[in-house]
Amino acid sequence: MAARIRLRRVGRKGIPLYRIVVAHKDSPRDGRFVATIGTYDPRAEKAEQKVQLDVEAAKAWFAKGAMPTDTVRAILERAGVIAAAPKA
Repeated sequence: MAARIRLRRVGRKGIPLYRIVVAHKDSPRDGRFVATIGTYDPRAEKAEQKVQLDVEAAKAWFAKGAMPTDTVRAILERAGVIAAAPKA
């Protein structure tokens, strides 16, 4: 299974809220998913409120071969779940 860790938009118009989900790479953005591993609120004022993540579940999915999207990779790097990629 080619799994991706990506954002799934929820919330309402003008007030974005995202769930960090594991989904098959061919599924639509807001379509079927395998697991929810956290949430991301870009409007939160405090940094610790922006990302709520089940770190153990994220690491387990990485071990199974799930690849994050670029946006999710940046979010996980800021949260300290994965090491930042070296800059060229």
